[in-house]
Amino acid sequence: MKYSHVFIDAMGYELPAEVVTTQELEARLRPVYEVLHLSEGQLEALTGIRERRWWEPGYPPSRGAVLAARKALAMSQVRPQDIGVLIYAAVCREQFEPATACRVAAELGLHPETIYDISNACLGVLNGIVDIANRIELGQVRAGLVVSCETAREINDAMIETMLQAPNMEVFTKSLATLTGGSGAVAVLVTDGSFGTEPRRRILGGVTQAAPQHYRLCRWGLEGMLNALRQFTATDSVAVLRYGVELGLRTWNAFLGRLGWAADTVDKIICHQVGASHRDSILKALGIAEDKEFSTYPFLGNMGTVSLPLTAALAEEREFLQPGDHVGFLGIGSGLNCLMLGVEW
Repeated sequence: MKYSHVFIDAMGYELPAEVVTTQELEARLRPVYEVLHLSEGQLEALTGIRERRWWEPGYPPSRGAVLAARKALAMSQVRPQDIGVLIYAAVCREQFEPATACRVAAELGLHPETIYDISNACLGVLNGIVDIANRIELGQVRAGLVVSCETAREINDAMIETMLQAPNMEVFTKSLATLTGGSGAVAVLVTDGSFGTEPRRRILGGVTQAAPQHYRLCRWGLEGMLNALRQFTATDSVAVLRYGVELGLRTWNAFLGRLGWAADTVDKIICHQVGASHRDSILKALGIAEDKEFSTYPFLGNMGTVSLPLTAALAEEREFLQPGDHVGFLGIGSGLNCLMLGVEW
């Protein structure tokens, strides 16, 4: 995919007030550590995550999405009536139906022609950006909004309870990735650059690749009978890292070729935020210097679909991303799926 007139007009985000440290989670898991003869500090040592944010119990994801969207719109000259499509792209939704996007649109007072949810694990927001970019290139819309809100409290509480009930190494290792989860919300406003200000953050194009044979490596869903459903997650972290890096390298090479870039002409990188080992492995495999990448996982954890775009917003706020930078968005999600976008900041 390549684009001629697609821009990221604004990025808004919302973070929960409650900070949950890794030490707090390990304190809850102390009986498990004692059975497995593990010393506390394992989780932070393995992931590099010191803390993350959680919404208060019962927080509706639509609320975070609405707050982030209002911030994005306030930064822009785009009017509500200019929004042609609204996409809600989080893993976390409020019901099976209707689409959470409908509630977000109603709360914002928007009436776009197209409103829907999409789902593709941690790639949801990037997929939404691509969908709107395609619509802009086809002349169908001038502006669209992708929103997402992820909540990690509920699945972490459920997994900690499971680990306490079954304190064995198999459950511990398959639950480790869940304990990296953080909460947050983001909104990305994508336009054709015709809304009065000097357009910035031009999306040049990108590439998608997949390795669906690995679809069972990372799973999150519901199990049990209809009247007794419960959440579960299971992640083979070692295999996800191995095959994810392989897929990332294949996508990176295709990405550079599609945009006509060389690795040394990429000024900055924003990766999906998983943890230290994933970050280090992918940078090494792609030959990217560590100082070109901006990380938020140490203090925000893995916020799923929210992680990459919110990290980009923070990187801009802290002046890591500068006008004119060639920026690579490197997204990967369970499935396995990989999507990389090139942005001229």
